Amino acid sequence: MSKKFLKILMYSILIIYGFITLYPFLWALSASFKPLKEIVGGNMSLISKDFTVANYKYIFGRSSMFTRWFLNSVIVSIIGTTVNIFFNTMAGYSLARLNFPGRNKIYYGLLAMMMVPGQVLLIPNYLIMRNLGMLDTFSSLIVPSAINIGNIFMMRQFFVSFPSDIEEAASIDGLNRFQTFFRIVMPLARPSISTQAVFVFMGFWNEFMKPMLYITSPNKYTLTLGLQSFQSNDGGVRWDQTMAASIITIIPIIILYAVFNKYFLQGVRMDGEK
Repeated sequence: MSKKFLKILMYSILIIYGFITLYPFLWALSASFKPLKEIVGGNMSLISKDFTVANYKYIFGRSSMFTRWFLNSVIVSIIGTTVNIFFNTMAGYSLARLNFPGRNKIYYGLLAMMMVPGQVLLIPNYLIMRNLGMLDTFSSLIVPSAINIGNIFMMRQFFVSFPSDIEEAASIDGLNRFQTFFRIVMPLARPSISTQAVFVFMGFWNEFMKPMLYITSPNKYTLTLGLQSFQSNDGGVRWDQTMAASIITIIPIIILYAVFNKYFLQGVRMDGEK
């Protein structure tokens, strides 16, 4: 077979696979503009027979609760991502560039902790949050997730091959270790930090289990927790409203990826080379 035929075959397979992957999202987008009876009727068409924006009107007019849930998710995700960026980056830098007793033991201990499933820690964290009086607060969602071992490992791998000449030049110019880190090292680590920010933000934004365990007040719900309240009087799910709400929740992730796309791809490429 010629190279041209193989290339056409490969692109054909990728296009088909891409459509199969994209179709559920397109259907969800289409369903958000459909009435409930059309969705539950089993119609899988992407074109609605009875196009309507009533689902979106209902969401934004529902006693402002959806807007409140959206704002809660934004607050938790932004604060959680910011805290993670600083802690993960500083921890990765310390494990890669600083010499202190027990550094390797701490590093291998962190690697061992990566093998512990997060679900195992849910109940211990719940008991700790309860004893500290932090239940039903945003702190219960942010504090237990203030660091991410996987991102610490990623940042360490980046700083292992970070040019030491740059730090030496900064030291000669009179900068101390903290000034060097915040003024020189972090700006140069922007690609890896951006990659980390995208993954961490998505983790906070899409988290469901922790809000379900720690948050009880409806006005403190995050979007993922609030979506389950879109139910009819008989207990069934209002798929029309749920689809509309789900589409809205995806928008910040798309915007985030569009903004950090350049740095995200560069960071992934750099990590792969290491």
